[in-house]
Amino acid sequence: MQIRRFLDIGLRAEGYQVLLAASAAEGLTLAATQSPDLVILDLGLPDREGHEVLAELRQWSSVPVLMLSVRNAESEKVRALDNGANDYVTKPFGMQELMARLRALLRHHPATGTTDLPPRYDDGHLAIDLVRREVSLDGHEVALTRKEYAVLALLLRHAGRVVSQQQLLREVWGASHVQDTHYLRIVLGRLRQKLGDDPAAPRWLKTEPGVGYRFLEGTGELPPG
Repeated sequence: MQIRRFLDIGLRAEGYQVLLAASAAEGLTLAATQSPDLVILDLGLPDREGHEVLAELRQWSSVPVLMLSVRNAESEKVRALDNGANDYVTKPFGMQELMARLRALLRHHPATGTTDLPPRYDDGHLAIDLVRREVSLDGHEVALTRKEYAVLALLLRHAGRVVSQQQLLREVWGASHVQDTHYLRIVLGRLRQKLGDDPAAPRWLKTEPGVGYRFLEGTGELPPG
């Protein structure tokens, strides 16, 4: 792709080390395994929509993301920023403008060398691969709907902490659904059923009454009986 060659040459000329990905799948794998300091994400990818890739990346990493697109509508920019992008540049653009935005992002988001969350959780019973979007229980694949997976991944991203009902609804269903708590009850019920997780003695998905939900890390112990 011409834009990748253009960026590769320009960024290396400025002294940056560059990892190139030709697809969304390759890019997510590099982000998970190489811990880049910044991601430049084009909305026009050959295998997936750029907004979907951004949403998936944000389930396990807060690495700064600079979005590129030929779409200059305000709604597209707002959508990208709401989904977790840190900046948005419309094509065509000058290399100097891109470099200035890149330097600003790196100043405000100093490199840590690691992603927020390891891309795979495995306690010996439940395994969740955030890059491959795979969930398995005792070695058997668990088939989840998009919403079920999104809720589980978001809770895992904040493992050990309470995630409010409003945050879950806003990030998974959108801001217009923050009062639709019945959506959450249905999805959490299905998740627990598929994972064999008893709400009265939870292994992974704990309800905090009137507040939200918490992903319990650690033991992977099976309940007695």
